Amino acid sequence: MDAVPDGLPAPRRHWALIGLWIGMAMSVIDAAIVNIALPLISWDLHVSASLATWVVTAYQIAIVMTLLPVAALGERIGYHRVYLGGLVLFTLMSLGCAVASGLEMLAVCRFAQGLGAAAMMGVNGAQMRFVWPKALLGRGIGYNAVVISGSAAAGPVLAGLILSFGNWPWLFLINLPLGLIALVLGMGFAPQTPSVAKTFDWKSALFNAVMFGALFLAASDAVHGDLSFRLAGYCLLGGVAGMLLIRRERSRPRPLIPFDLMAIARLRRAYGASVCAFVAQMGMLVSLPFLLVEYLGLGAATIGLLVLPFPIGIAIASPVAGRLARMDRGGAISALGLCLMASVLIAITLLLPARPPLALLMIAIGFCGIGFGLFQPPNNLVMLTTGPMDRAGAAAGMLSLSRLLGQTAGALIAALVLRLLGPGSLMAFHVAVFVALAAAYLAYRR
Repeated sequence: MDAVPDGLPAPRRHWALIGLWIGMAMSVIDAAIVNIALPLISWDLHVSASLATWVVTAYQIAIVMTLLPVAALGERIGYHRVYLGGLVLFTLMSLGCAVASGLEMLAVCRFAQGLGAAAMMGVNGAQMRFVWPKALLGRGIGYNAVVISGSAAAGPVLAGLILSFGNWPWLFLINLPLGLIALVLGMGFAPQTPSVAKTFDWKSALFNAVMFGALFLAASDAVHGDLSFRLAGYCLLGGVAGMLLIRRERSRPRPLIPFDLMAIARLRRAYGASVCAFVAQMGMLVSLPFLLVEYLGLGAATIGLLVLPFPIGIAIASPVAGRLARMDRGGAISALGLCLMASVLIAITLLLPARPPLALLMIAIGFCGIGFGLFQPPNNLVMLTTGPMDRAGAAAGMLSLSRLLGQTAGALIAALVLRLLGPGSLMAFHVAVFVALAAAYLAYRR
């Protein structure tokens, strides 16, 4: 089936979207869902807690290393093929993770699963430009934001639910039927997008993977206090690979790192706003459970319920913001949402020491989600549609990369605060307020 010039007609569009959203939800949820099971995995596989964290790190580093290369590969062979290949790999490796008998096999399968997730994430935004008619694209991006942000925030809650009925392999086995459904819908209804590039630069892809992988490992070691020659080696390797990549890509007409898109001032501000906003979001989500334990003495199940209003708030606000995204005041809507989020974060830091009612905290967390939901669709619309159509893959890759960099930085900042200041420190929330306001400024100026 050929791609429809101005999106897909209903009901084909609806079935295609269900398939794409199932795949995206699985890839986003799996970035966070395994965290809850790390103690169980550590005990079951007879490894230390520090070694068990490689189950998370292997997945994250695979995504960071390959997100931009798979977006470029989508421009070469078609976004549809890259997405389906990623979905198949992700689903098969979910089975591999479930049957893994040791940490080494589990970490390898998680790395391969991360490669599949990167393929889905890297081309998702580009596919949306072919699925939705132009007149409805803002609304579609709003719904996309609901799926992505809601999945990330709801992951720990879902993990707790699954683990209450079964052991940790079920976190991966649940992907098998969902992956099959997404594959059937994707093959039957998603648009077969055309190739828009004649070549794929494997050398640049290798330099990109080495750069991001080495710098990710260096940042992780630094945050956890592992200051050693290994850290210096990671920094040196990542720096050299980065210099070689930039030197190679600067003069290319279709660079792997999209300098052509970053040359557009509006896009630079949108990328900056996205990174800062996700730093604030992840810093809040990582530090909040520790604060609720320290100040209120709550258990894991109660904490999961308290965090649940955040994705619900996103789900409420994102479609509304998506409908308004094509208005001239899209930047103001994004900035307003982030200012709301920052204000509520300040209120939470004042409320927690006073041991407020849980209902009041749930309302506050819900308004945080509403603020974030107002920000994301207008900003994503700018990132996806400001550049030319034949650079849709690069635009989609940068959208996903800005989100991933922000989430990674937010988690690392929260981890650093926990290590240096302890689980009762409100510093991570103070940082989240600052970067949320910085994101609001960038969003308003774009």
